[in-house]
Amino acid sequence: MSIIIAGIHTGIGKTICSAVICQALGYDYWKPVQAGDVANSDSIFIQRHVTNSKVVIHPEQYRLTTPASPHYAAAVDGIRIKATDFSLPNTANQLLIETAGGVMSPLAPDFLNIDLMQQFNLPVILVSNNYLGSINHTLLTVEAVRQRNIPIKGIVFSGTEVPSTRAFIIQHTQLPVLFSIPQFENLNASAIADFAKTLSLHL
Repeated sequence: MSIIIAGIHTGIGKTICSAVICQALGYDYWKPVQAGDVANSDSIFIQRHVTNSKVVIHPEQYRLTTPASPHYAAAVDGIRIKATDFSLPNTANQLLIETAGGVMSPLAPDFLNIDLMQQFNLPVILVSNNYLGSINHTLLTVEAVRQRNIPIKGIVFSGTEVPSTRAFIIQHTQLPVLFSIPQFENLNASAIADFAKTLSLHL
């Protein structure tokens, strides 16, 4: 089953989570919108860190030059992102779609990430991280996604574990924990492959 990887915030581990799943299950990868650092984009990260030969990395629909909210980055580039611009890549494989920023991040003044998620009509895996405020951000994200009737496959915790935070989120969301990503000492393809081997994923 194809899936969407969404986050409670920006910079919380969505791309590492995507790399782990692609490595473990051989899913194709697609990030529809890349905002900033196009020379070291998330697609390039997947290319460098995933060795599973089944994985195909599909080109972004938008490669924006400014590292900012996509709606602003698009405006700087003189373009406007529209819902009608997006269609799923043509592939016979399962597809992993990584969003840009949090679920309520704007792609355009009237078009949010969550609107694109709803448009794709695929189940979502939420990535949460352990930082001060992550409980609030996680519960708000889950509530927003559920209000749109978007199915949530489960949650992935990324980074240093905080057991009390984890327990509170699980209790209040009742979401299954699919896996937890450690804080890698050396983040490289070997580390991703070794970690992926420890998982028993059935999405």
